[in-house]
Amino acid sequence: MLVGFLRALILYPVVIFAVRLMGKRQIGELQPSELVVTILISNITTLPLENQEIPLLLGLMTVLTIVCFEVLLSYGTLRWKRLRRIITGSPQTVIQNGKINQQAMADLRFSLEDLMTALRSGGTFDIAEVQYAVVETNGAVSIYPKPQYQPVTCGDLHCGGSGGDPPEVLIADGCISQEGMRAAGFSEQMLSALLKRKHLAAKDVFLLTVDADGVKCLVKKERQK
Repeated sequence: MLVGFLRALILYPVVIFAVRLMGKRQIGELQPSELVVTILISNITTLPLENQEIPLLLGLMTVLTIVCFEVLLSYGTLRWKRLRRIITGSPQTVIQNGKINQQAMADLRFSLEDLMTALRSGGTFDIAEVQYAVVETNGAVSIYPKPQYQPVTCGDLHCGGSGGDPPEVLIADGCISQEGMRAAGFSEQMLSALLKRKHLAAKDVFLLTVDADGVKCLVKKERQK
């Protein structure tokens, strides 16, 4: 039992490290090769845990070999377009000029129900509102609505806007975010002065965000009952 616990303790950070090497993606955003590697890693790491006769080093070496191969392959796909097309495929247009490309859907084995599900997931319930739609290499569908169905922007209304970066979190649940401080260009002295004006301490703040115009959101901590 102790051996199994130690093996799990060793394999867990190795798998985390391997997944981090592959990059930060959600399951639905994985390319085919990345999905295959993820499945292989999950299967390989269970073998030394289930069968203690299998050397742990063998499982570790196999996982690291597969991940290293995937990293090298990803560099290769960045450099050679033909290799990228072979490994990941290429986006396919399924709606163009408001018309469904039935041949492209047949090539992708993409049913009309699949298309309608993807459109609804993107907030479009009427296919007649779609000007252009592309099935990406990870299976997601990118939608470009017709002009009359596109959302209104500040540019359309000729209204002004700050045009700056989004607000940065300076304090979250009483803890100061050094990363947010650097991104917002805030120093410790500036934050202290801001809190002093509000008659607060960092531990009393549940959320504090700022942008180029100043304080965007300030939420005080509530007393726990």
